Amino acid sequence: MNVEEIMLLHQGGKLETTLKHPIESMEDLAKVYTPGVAKVCQAIASDQDRAYELTTKKNTVAVISDGTAVLGLGDIGPKAAMPVMEGKAALFKQFADVDAVPICLDTKSTEEIIAIVKALAPTFGGINLEDISSPRCFEIERRLKEELDIPVFHDDQHGTAIVVLAGLLNALKVVDKDIRDVKIVVNGCGAAGISVAKMLLNAGAENLIGVDREGAINRLNVYDKPHWTEFAEISNPNLEQGTLSDCIVGADVFVGVSAPNVLKVDDVRKMAKDPIVFAMANPTPEIDPELAAPYVKVMATGRSDYPNQINNVLCFPGIFRGALDCGASDINDEMKLAVAEAIATSVDPSELNERFIIPNPFDKRVVECIRKAVAEAAIRTGVARNMLISVN
Repeated sequence: MNVEEIMLLHQGGKLETTLKHPIESMEDLAKVYTPGVAKVCQAIASDQDRAYELTTKKNTVAVISDGTAVLGLGDIGPKAAMPVMEGKAALFKQFADVDAVPICLDTKSTEEIIAIVKALAPTFGGINLEDISSPRCFEIERRLKEELDIPVFHDDQHGTAIVVLAGLLNALKVVDKDIRDVKIVVNGCGAAGISVAKMLLNAGAENLIGVDREGAINRLNVYDKPHWTEFAEISNPNLEQGTLSDCIVGADVFVGVSAPNVLKVDDVRKMAKDPIVFAMANPTPEIDPELAAPYVKVMATGRSDYPNQINNVLCFPGIFRGALDCGASDINDEMKLAVAEAIATSVDPSELNERFIIPNPFDKRVVECIRKAVAEAAIRTGVARNMLISVN
């Protein structure tokens, strides 16, 4: 990619505000602003839910970051994070016609972030948390989900997890294995890794081991990190210990959300027959796909220049489209599982093969499938305000 072209594209940012209705006369002005607007304010004051009908709330999401975990760049601060948040907002609009506002906060305080987002919430129909470092991201999301009546979604965690599950469901079809029977090793137990692991467990996985730099997460050990202690209680049923190379023996599936080149060819050769490898470290995967190719049946990465890209853009626009359309108060586990299934089934069985397990994000059918799945699950689980949404 040409650096000059990229910089030019970002001149002045990637977003702008436009009007839905022109203001061309004094009559228009009187309707859009004072005195006419007072009637609208009074209607909402009498019935708070009418904000969804009479303001931008119904179709607007806040994309919120503190700039502490941006892409592979780490803690680069809120100003440097802004181009990524603008990009996220652009993708919301492009793929699902959701209006999104990038908001970068100049604080790393968990309590301050929670307080600021709660104060901003009346303006928005949903909150997309982005690039907030672990473990603070867990507490921030948990508290906001408890204390707000609009959906809160940390895409680094759940977006990755949903698309991984969608890809894995199809990869398992290719190798004719069942998620309940396979051994899965998840390498990297930060926000994304823990969320991926929990998603796979919720989908029926039973033998799943999380591995980090300190080795296999095991409930026999004592951890300073509360999220590791919690995770240890629901994973690694056979109490495996040791390094990635130790735990990978006999594994059917490797999922990497960790660091470049940590999975070796010798490790892959120790996996079960027809192994599945999702090496998603960006820009350099956990193992070079070219090196892994002779030994791996299904290979996926986070990169667009290899087959089977695991890309969050497949899910977050459609998730919020569906959640906004039905006025959801939450994005719960059943909705996430429904999204993964919708993405997976967007690949026609006749097209499914080891190099095509996940749909293209530009396939317009994907957002619509996700929208319907989210709305149906929201209605089914009682978190939808608007029961009249068409989901057919």
